[in-house]
Amino acid sequence: MGQQQLLLIILGVIIVGVAIAVGINLFGSSSVSSNKDAIVNDLQNLAADVYQYKIRPISMGGGGYSYANYQIPMVLRPNENATYTTGPVSATSITFIGTSALGYGTVTSVCDSTGRMGNFTYTGEFF
Repeated sequence: MGQQQLLLIILGVIIVGVAIAVGINLFGSSSVSSNKDAIVNDLQNLAADVYQYKIRPISMGGGGYSYANYQIPMVLRPNENATYTTGPVSATSITFIGTSALGYGTVTSVCDSTGRMGNFTYTGEFF
């Protein structure tokens, strides 16, 4: 009878250990996914901001139908999701790069002349 109880205790400890490991793994993948989604959302907000800059006349502090000379607002550069920078900039397109604040990788996308973000490119754990 003592051996059976000991076996059940050991089996219970193993099951609890496996459940904890699975829970940690699920939480980790959820964290990566939610960080990626937050970065994509922030990049969409940047696209809206840069498009507003583009269509605003130069006399009002805008780009005069050009993305050239656009600077990411200080409020949007670093936040709890990522640090945002610009890549290649032309009059008709601008590339945004979001580097995860949690170290998961980067998300890159190009904003076209209509203010829409193109395909998102993921690197690091975002794959």
